[in-house]
Amino acid sequence: MNVLAIGCHPDDVEIACAGTLAKCVKRGDKVVVAHLCTGSLGHVVIPPEELVPMRAAEAREAGRLAGIEVLDGFFGDLDIYADNAESRSKVVEVIQYAQPDFIITHNPDDYMPDHTATSKLVFDAAFTATLPNWPSKTRKAAKLVPIYYMDTLAGVNFVPEEFVDITDEIDLKIQMLECHHSQLDWMREHDNIDFADMVRTCSRYRGYQCGAGYAEGFRMCKAYLKGTTRRLLP
Repeated sequence: MNVLAIGCHPDDVEIACAGTLAKCVKRGDKVVVAHLCTGSLGHVVIPPEELVPMRAAEAREAGRLAGIEVLDGFFGDLDIYADNAESRSKVVEVIQYAQPDFIITHNPDDYMPDHTATSKLVFDAAFTATLPNWPSKTRKAAKLVPIYYMDTLAGVNFVPEEFVDITDEIDLKIQMLECHHSQLDWMREHDNIDFADMVRTCSRYRGYQCGAGYAEGFRMCKAYLKGTTRRLLP
């Protein structure tokens, strides 16, 4: 299968679903991760012109660890809007490029505007991408496929409907997250926050909920023709 995960910023996917994506690769899937934003405002000291290429390299290194193709961001942080034709067209092109059998993205009710805009854009673009006469650059219509919403940060206001056991992938998930030095090192040194430990703890908590050592939780988008009788998640 082809799997497409669309996150907003570099490191969002590692936080919420990297274990699942690594497990998809292990079963033979082709996995593509797209970041819609560059992470340009993700540091207090490093200016955007230095931070953007740094975060792109961190994301590519994280993907390399798991055998995942990573696409760089299009928009600056807080410069992505759901009701915008240009933004939707760019997401359409990503979907048509990846030709996914299912998509993973942010929960519609997340904690920041970039995440909620990404979720809405993916929902809209996933339908638009199926139209053969839509004037995209690829001109290769995609299938109408299920969308899975990944967990929110710290699981706030998110009740999973499906779980993926990532006990065998938890160390790789954390290694992928640790590739994002510009984020994790700063939080450790200046904020006294061990973000990797928080992510591991949240995965352990989801594991408790489903009888696994570690797990990631998901909800399926409930919309016409986006349901399936098949188990698509690994």
